[in-house]
Order: sequence, then C-alpha cells, then structure tokens
Amino acid sequence: MNELELVINEVKKAVVGKDEHIKKILACILARGHVFLEDIPGVGKTNLTLALSKALSLDFHRMQFTSDVLPGDVTGFIIYNQKTNDFEYKEGPIMCNLFLADEINRTSPKTQSALLEVMEEGRTTVDGITYQLPQPFTVLATQNPYGSAGTQLLPDSQLDRFMVRLTMGYPSLEDEIEILKRKSQENPLDIIRSVCKPQDIIELQKQVDQVYVDDKIYDYIVRIIHKTRDHELIQQGASPRTSISLLKMVKAIAYMDHRNYVIPDDIKKVIYDVLSHRLILTYDAKVKGVVIQDVIKSILKEVKEPKIKI
Repeated sequence: MNELELVINEVKKAVVGKDEHIKKILACILARGHVFLEDIPGVGKTNLTLALSKALSLDFHRMQFTSDVLPGDVTGFIIYNQKTNDFEYKEGPIMCNLFLADEINRTSPKTQSALLEVMEEGRTTVDGITYQLPQPFTVLATQNPYGSAGTQLLPDSQLDRFMVRLTMGYPSLEDEIEILKRKSQENPLDIIRSVCKPQDIIELQKQVDQVYVDDKIYDYIVRIIHKTRDHELIQQGASPRTSISLLKMVKAIAYMDHRNYVIPDDIKKVIYDVLSHRLILTYDAKVKGVVIQDVIKSILKEVKEPKIKI
C-alpha cells in the first residue's frame, strides 16, 4: 500500500461514503491547485478538510469568513514592536500548508480579492513587502449556496483560481447510519494517524509533473475548451487557465491510478469538476432550465475522443 492509499484510508475513518471526493481533493493538492466545496451546511465539508490535514501532517489554519473580516485579518499586517523599536510582520492565518476559508461567500469582495495573489502565486504582499507561503500550499474554500442568508456571489476572477469545484451532497441512508454509530462512540478525527509529511507531498507533486501526456491528449483538452467558447448556450467560455488546470488534474488522477501516462478517461473523470464553476450560461439557457453539466456532456459528445496506444 503506497502513501496516497494510506492517506485515503485514514481520512475515511472520519468521512463516510465520500471516497471520490477524498481522491479528487488529494489529486488537487498533488496538482498544486485549490478546491472549492459548495453545499448546504452540515454535510461534512469542514470535517473532510480537518481529516485531510491531519493525515497529511499539514500545518492547518481555519478562518470563518464573515462580513466584518478585513484583508489584513487573512494575509497579516505590519505592527510596531516597542521592544525592538521597529516594525515587523505579523503573520496572518494564510501562512500555512492548508488554509480552510470557511463560508467564503459571507465576506466582502475586498477580502475575497486578498486571496487572489495568494492562490495564484503562492505569496502575499503586505505594505509593499512580499512574503512567500510555505509549501505545499492549498486553499480549501467552503460555500453555502447563493441565496442563503448573508451570502453573495464570488467574482469570476476568484472562482477561476479554484482548480475544481465539488459538491458533497447528502449521505445515503446506510452512510448516515454509519455516521451516527461513529459519532456516538468517539470523535473519528481523534483516531486519524499522520501517515504523510509535507516534504513527501512535495516529492509526490514532482512525480506527478513527470506523468506523460500524448500530443493527442493535449489536442483533446484544447478542443474541449475551445468548444465552450463558441457554444450557443454558453455566454462565457473557459479561459486558458482552465486548460492548464484540467491538464494538471488529469496528470494527478493518472498518477493516483498507478499510471505514468494520461488516457482520455482521466479527462472524463474530472471535466465536470474543473469546468462547472467557470462557464456562464446564456440568459435563454437559464430561462429554459438548462443545467451546466448537460452542456458539458454535450460538448464531450461533439469532440471526438482520441485513441491512445498504450
């Protein structure tokens, strides 16, 4: 059993029935991406993040976003130290390996934008001075559905920084019974072991970078993305950043499936997670009740799948 399988097994001690979500979030970390978890309260978004941080031995910070949270509360600020008679940087909670931005859509756009540089470049600038974040670094943001009390839409520029968007969903009847049984005995998070170190994650990320991608796969990815830009039901298609995110995710998925090369099925496994939060439907499509997942499905049918020699 390799390191990644050990991590998944540990997380499953605290998270029931969400094996696919665990795998995709772990793949996103290996791809140096950020995760957007959207769902109603109480379905286990925060619990999943806590379990992952513990199994991976990552320095973990959690921040509850509210309307009065300021950018400096996230990135840190400069204070005057009377003992040293000098100004010094007071680190914000963003200085960690895994940052949980809980209910990110409850805070102001100004505070949300403070995460842009952090997510894209792995660094933060405070009063003109740039500070590098520790590696590995991943933002895992949770959001309650838009329309809930005190929520507001995230700007497109913020959404585009997230490599994938996942929805937890309600547990099945059997899974919810199992959750009750585990919670009635002890806190499942207390029994999770640390089976991986930050340096191990960095090495795994380097191995994911070496996964082979055939020219036909590059062509397949770009054709899918280009199709979103001239689709009659899509007002705003996917950007080149989406192509890069999709490529990184499929390489990580291939690696987790014990392959050093990418196949078309890898793309199909994550295409909905990578695209769904980046595409904006036309007004007519929304009126007709068109679902973005159905549009993506139709695009996959239109773009010819390449045949890869293994």
